[in-house]
Amino acid sequence: MEAWQQAEAQAKATNTKNPLPWPKQPATDDSHYRPGNLFNGMIAPLQPFALRGFLWYQGESNVERPNEYEELFPAMIRSWRANWGDDSLPFYFVQIPNYADRNPQGRQWARLREAQTKALELPRTAMAVTIDVGDPDDIHPRTKMEVGRRLALIAKTEIHDLPGDTSGPMFVGATRENGAMRVRFTHAATGLVAHQRPVQALELAGADQVFHPAVGRIERDTLVVTSPHVPAPVAVRYAWTNAPAANLYNGAGLPAEPFRSDNW
Repeated sequence: MEAWQQAEAQAKATNTKNPLPWPKQPATDDSHYRPGNLFNGMIAPLQPFALRGFLWYQGESNVERPNEYEELFPAMIRSWRANWGDDSLPFYFVQIPNYADRNPQGRQWARLREAQTKALELPRTAMAVTIDVGDPDDIHPRTKMEVGRRLALIAKTEIHDLPGDTSGPMFVGATRENGAMRVRFTHAATGLVAHQRPVQALELAGADQVFHPAVGRIERDTLVVTSPHVPAPVAVRYAWTNAPAANLYNGAGLPAEPFRSDNW
């Protein structure tokens, strides 16, 4: 702990990130750090009770291990459903919001958000995007009512069969058209909207795999992205940093998910 505190003071003085991991206590039998203890203490006692589904918000402590999370998160969803004896129980989760983590242009948080998105491959899952309501300087977003409202929209529509939009634009694919990339979405039938300013947080890269800032032009339900620095683009990204200035929505006022067309 003493070494961590010294490194933390040095990091704050130089506006860098502490290179040392948080010195966790040993995982004793009664410690919440021991694998399974949080589940046994907080979730297992609920198993006798009936429920309509799960709402989940987590991921911040996993940002350094997105590949692991990509496997663990779906495994947890399947496990909880199995414990309740119902593989069809809905599981709706929050994609973690924008947080700078002392490095707004870093990619760690973007990679974890991408790992979360892949859980949508499981049936009866849905994701509330919150890339626009976080606080870059506070890991806990202050706009909690909006986070809950977006989860409620999903539950209202998917469980209670009430009409309404549940998702903002979701990336489908991108194709090159001359010197631009045209991006296509689902959940954009009501049209794409850029709030307050032109679409922010866009990047393009060519065959050299070097990304440059780009601009976007909305054409009905697609987005045309260009950059003077990338005359022959092959990849496009949106809001793919720790704390992007994300402002792309659909007509229902729901934000577009962060995305990338590459896998570099």
